[in-house]
Amino acid sequence: MTHPRWRRAVAALTSTFLIATASATAASAAPDAGDGPELVTDPLPYVDPMVGTGEATGVVGEINNFPGPSMPYGMMQLSPDTPGSYAGYRHRTDRIKGFSTTHAAAGCGIFGDVPILPVTGDAGARPWERTERYDHGQEEAEVGRYAVTLLDSDVDVELSAATRSGGLDIAFPDGGGPGTVIVNAGGSLSPVTGSTTEVVGDSVLTGSVTTGRFCSKPNRYTLYYSIEFDQPFESFATWQGQQVRPGERSASNARSGATLTFPAGSEVRATVGISYVDVAGATRNRETEIPDFDYAATQQQAREAWAAELGRIRVASRSETDLTMFYTSLYHSLLHPNTFSDVDGRVIGFDDQIRTLEDGRTQYANFSDWDTYRSLGALQTILDPDRASDMAQSLVDIAEQTGWLPRWPVANGHVGQMSGDSSVPLLASMYAFGARDFDVATALEYMVKGATSSGATANGYVQRRGIETYLERGYAPQMAQYRGDHGINGASITLEWSIADFAIATLARELGRDDVEAAFRPRSQWWQNVFDPAQNGLAARNVDGTFVRPTAGGFGQEGFDEGNAEQYLWLVPQNVAALMESIGGREAAVERLDTFTTELNSGPSEPTLWIGNEPNFGVPWIYNYLGEPARASALIDRIVAELFQPVPNGKPGNDDLGAQAGWYVWAALGLYPVTPGTDVVSINTPRFDRSEITLAGGGTLAVEAPGASDGKRVITGMTIDGEPWSGTALPEDLIHDGGTIAYTLGESDTGWGAGTTPPPSFRDGERSVIVGAPDVRVAAAPGESVTAQLDLRVIGYPASDLTVAVDGDEHVTATAAPLDPMTNRLAVTLAVGPDAPGGTRTFPVRLSAPGTTEPVTVPITLTVSGAGSIGDLYDVVGTADESDARVGDFDRQGNSYSRQQLAAQGLTPGSEHELGELTFTWPAAPHGSPDTIRSAGQTVRLDDPTDAVAFVGAATNGRQGGDAVLHLDDGASVTTPLTFGDWIFPTGQGSVAPIPGNEVVARMTKRNGDQNQVFVFATAPALAPEGRRIVSVTLPTNPDLMVFSIATAPVPPDPEVPTFSDVAEGGLFAKEISWLASSGLSRGWDDGAGGREFRPLAPVARDAMAAFLYRASGSPAFEPPVTSPFTDVAPGDEHYLEIAWLAHEGISTGWVDAGTGHAEFRPLAPVARDAMAAFLHRAAGSPEVGGDGAAAFPDVPASAQFADEIAWLASEGIATGWHGNDGTAIYRPLASVNRDAMAAFLYRAAEAGHLVVEVP
Repeated sequence: MTHPRWRRAVAALTSTFLIATASATAASAAPDAGDGPELVTDPLPYVDPMVGTGEATGVVGEINNFPGPSMPYGMMQLSPDTPGSYAGYRHRTDRIKGFSTTHAAAGCGIFGDVPILPVTGDAGARPWERTERYDHGQEEAEVGRYAVTLLDSDVDVELSAATRSGGLDIAFPDGGGPGTVIVNAGGSLSPVTGSTTEVVGDSVLTGSVTTGRFCSKPNRYTLYYSIEFDQPFESFATWQGQQVRPGERSASNARSGATLTFPAGSEVRATVGISYVDVAGATRNRETEIPDFDYAATQQQAREAWAAELGRIRVASRSETDLTMFYTSLYHSLLHPNTFSDVDGRVIGFDDQIRTLEDGRTQYANFSDWDTYRSLGALQTILDPDRASDMAQSLVDIAEQTGWLPRWPVANGHVGQMSGDSSVPLLASMYAFGARDFDVATALEYMVKGATSSGATANGYVQRRGIETYLERGYAPQMAQYRGDHGINGASITLEWSIADFAIATLARELGRDDVEAAFRPRSQWWQNVFDPAQNGLAARNVDGTFVRPTAGGFGQEGFDEGNAEQYLWLVPQNVAALMESIGGREAAVERLDTFTTELNSGPSEPTLWIGNEPNFGVPWIYNYLGEPARASALIDRIVAELFQPVPNGKPGNDDLGAQAGWYVWAALGLYPVTPGTDVVSINTPRFDRSEITLAGGGTLAVEAPGASDGKRVITGMTIDGEPWSGTALPEDLIHDGGTIAYTLGESDTGWGAGTTPPPSFRDGERSVIVGAPDVRVAAAPGESVTAQLDLRVIGYPASDLTVAVDGDEHVTATAAPLDPMTNRLAVTLAVGPDAPGGTRTFPVRLSAPGTTEPVTVPITLTVSGAGSIGDLYDVVGTADESDARVGDFDRQGNSYSRQQLAAQGLTPGSEHELGELTFTWPAAPHGSPDTIRSAGQTVRLDDPTDAVAFVGAATNGRQGGDAVLHLDDGASVTTPLTFGDWIFPTGQGSVAPIPGNEVVARMTKRNGDQNQVFVFATAPALAPEGRRIVSVTLPTNPDLMVFSIATAPVPPDPEVPTFSDVAEGGLFAKEISWLASSGLSRGWDDGAGGREFRPLAPVARDAMAAFLYRASGSPAFEPPVTSPFTDVAPGDEHYLEIAWLAHEGISTGWVDAGTGHAEFRPLAPVARDAMAAFLHRAAGSPEVGGDGAAAFPDVPASAQFADEIAWLASEGIATGWHGNDGTAIYRPLASVNRDAMAAFLYRAAEAGHLVVEVP
């Protein structure tokens, strides 16, 4: 069902106004017979508040414009809210949950205070959850008015708004029960900490709501409301928490509100006033602005106010689309910031004190400065410099009340959202474009304070957090203090602060403060400190100066706020010329910009244009600096055609309190303020055949572009006030005094602009040499040479003008080749002498160009490898005293281990610690000296050879690993993995358990830099091969692997080789028995007289034989089974390991009981000579046997057990048998093997190369 009542009412309201302007309006959209389209005289029909209420055309979901009425810069934005929208209204939804009093097109949940929802019948047990269906076919939005039918209840609602108050005209249906108005005092879109509701008499409702937490920040504000109805309500109820209480007049809770009932069929008017001061202020605001419920007058006042504001710019075009998009964008550009003071001049400050303003002044709130300093602030200022002065003074007032300029302030609370110091360039731009009626000297004072010192407000806001480190290093490193919503943003903060410092210098010059300008002009060029020549672009930097390499993942790239390095590359508006030289010059820059703009709205993670986010707003006009204005205009036309259209989904991103809309207004006019803090305006082809901007001083800035709306989109000529103009930026007085810009347009590029004067670049303070790294690290062995490569940019001078100086020392000769102009690389060769001692040394390279006042110094750090002990190779100060923590930097982000915390865990300098059977020494370096190795392929010489090593240290940036090389005493080497868990969270966020293969050496509850826990780990031991020792270790190359120490196993001295008292020198097999002892295969028995005996004639038991064979095979690593392979040998028995190994290798199968299938070894039985042959043959790998046993020994027939093995023994010379008088040798296969004969067997087998143990 539709209700024509409110449709007829608005028709009556507007008819008189529209009749007067109808002919002019019609003419504005149609061509004139002679000169083309005429200027619009009534812009209101071209404002469509539904534009931008839908989904963005890019990666950000909502645009967040609201369709309800608001006055220019009004406190009240009375508009519908739909479920699931964090900023109010989402066009694609079909339900409304209320009409709330405050809105903003922001990127986080904000406002939506005191939603009011009229329904039919009972409100239900949970009225705060009630919603109503609606349809866009029964919804209307225009300047000063919004109307909709709520379908579930068949209720018509029409909204009106004054500056601080609004009206709801509600028509309840005749049937369906009484009409109920739900006022949800605690229903804000942001988290609510308290709300109050008070029913006053029978027609007034008052109360308050305390909310905030914008983007999860700690801001808070209280809004007071006062609602008066034009007739008494029949009944009422309030709710408090979950409880609805009929007849109760007061409620106070985070969830509170009221339901008010009226007779069925009632037409009810409700006027709501709001204030941030008190309920009395809210009441006074509505009584003053909307007396007597005269909403027709309210709507008329709104239309007149908007006609005056929008009429400051008049345009002419044949395109209805362009006219609608333009005036709607201009409308959206003038909604924020918002009036914050009451009609009586009272206002609450950021210190919660109530003040009264001087007559004629208005206080403003809600500055999305990170978004608006780039162009919107300038637009608002040229249209109304007096109002802009009040806005500027409002920012200065905040600084005077709290000590600091704000960043993204909401209501009367500091927020600190986004990065940078954006109120600084916003204020400077307002001043540059004509806002002069504010305390600019005090503004400059607080700008300087915030840029040179640090301090927090009551809610923890800091204007430039980390300014001390920034001033010390000249850039914002990747440290926790520079963390934003999406990561640590050191690089983009450096860019933003450079812009802010440029604004300070520029404003100081205007005010005659030469001292301030001199201090801040060089700082405006600190963007150069995050330009990496090696990457030919911007990059974040660690505390130690190293550049961060790009990594994927997340919302943007590490080091950049809501974006990536390629998107931020173009954000040097103060010195575009130096930036272009840095990336290779004009042609390279054009090519790169062409590639960058192949996509228009790619989001934060792709290296292409994201016009839906503010850092890329100025990108199209970079072409003007490169002499390519046709490309600039073509790019803007593409952006408009694809991304800016007058439909609900017609913007590329969040409008951010008018920032997107303001960009479009400038671009459509063919103008753009390219350098924040100045009044420099660059150009592009306008969308309109003619436009006129009425300036505050009485002048008019006219832009004439005949044919612009007929497809002529290329500038082929230009005059200013009738004189030819060859630049792509306007004369500086034109934007203030007015004049006429006249373009000649064509359909194809004629090359105009290729040789024109570009917009100015402000180059004072720039450095002539940019170096790609704080130092360069190389390694070489004695007698070798190594070349270090330095990536450079020489700015403003030919590369041949670079002067290079580098000195060697007594052991190293240093020479530098000329800078290669093609690669921009400088090669420095270090020749290491053959007698150079191991360790690390530094060779400074001094670089000078004509523009440098002092040489740029880059140290080359050389590690002479192959001879360095661990103390020689320490290159990082990883630990520091808490009293002087800034000298430490374990993670390249300025954090380090606390020496006090380490000492509490026993890790004091030089202390020794056990690690199982290994020991290590904690670094003995004094405070401030290097005590940690950053793994870069260094070779660490061990103090003594060792059988095993373990590494003590930790990783940064998550789990890290690589292969270490163990160098052995025989010249061979083997690799072993070296992996550490992260020093804060070993296995992931919040973890405390070490990764597999690590054990915790120490856990500290905090580190220097913040309160994070930290660990020191040790790896599992890496063993040298049997019989060999480790003499040195080469570390992996991984800068996130940090090593404090290497644990080693003490190697016992070689045991004294025993001599046996019962083996006569020169006796039978004496040589072989001696070899057995010297090889460690046998130590014999104690003879009871302080010596050793071998017992050469005793038979060899089978268990002892197993031991001899195991040792002769190199004592291989073997884990014996839990279940013995033999029934007569149990785990734990003497020689169980060796016997089990014998079975595992197939050297012995024992005797198998045919009945049970069980095997026995008979460990104490003597070894028979035929079994000895089998043992040795199998131990040798069971090689193929040639011939047969009968050929070797007559007492071993071919059919005998082990005949082949005995034959092999003979063929290898291991057994010779016994020779009789006739010379015939016999083997005696069943005789026992005596110990002396066993020694001979093993000796000969080893001599033949069949055993691991060797014969000298």
